[in-house]
This record gives sequence, structure tokens and C-alpha cells, in this order.
Amino acid sequence: MNRAERRARKADLEHAIEQQRIDLLVAASRWQSASRSIDRGWQVLMRYRVPLLLVGGTVIYRTARRPGGVVRLAGRLATGALLVKKARRLLR
Repeated sequence: MNRAERRARKADLEHAIEQQRIDLLVAASRWQSASRSIDRGWQVLMRYRVPLLLVGGTVIYRTARRPGGVVRLAGRLATGALLVKKARRLLR
């Protein structure tokens, strides 16, 4: 292998590395834009972390004492959420 071949190979490798860097930057940008809504949701959850923990602790305490009431409440909440979802769909 002479010098000219080595220089050509080095240039090809540098070009390949540069292209990989560009591909990585594009992929990272796409990943960040795709996960932006999830990140926003997580930030909202973290903003209300303490109240959510208090409500969760209360639910666990009530479940341990009287599991039937919490199960009924969860069923009613699920039914209400489904009704709201259907109503939104119908209003569109």
C-alpha cells in the first residue's frame, strides 16, 4: 500500500465517520421531538408528585381496610372516563 492509497483510504474513513456523526445528530433530534410529549407529561406528574403520593397512600390505606369500596369507586371512575371519551368523540 503506497502513500496515495493510504491517503485515499484515510479520506474515505474520515468521510464515513463524518456521515455517521451527522446521522447520529439527526436520529437524536428525531428521538427528542418524538419523546417531547412524554417528557411534558412526566414533568406534569412530577409537579403534582406530593399530592399524588398522598392520594395514593390514602387509597392504599382504604383498600387495606375496606377493599370493596375502593373497587366500586375505581369502576365508577373508569366508567366516567369512558363516558367523557365517548362524549368528546361524538362532539367532534
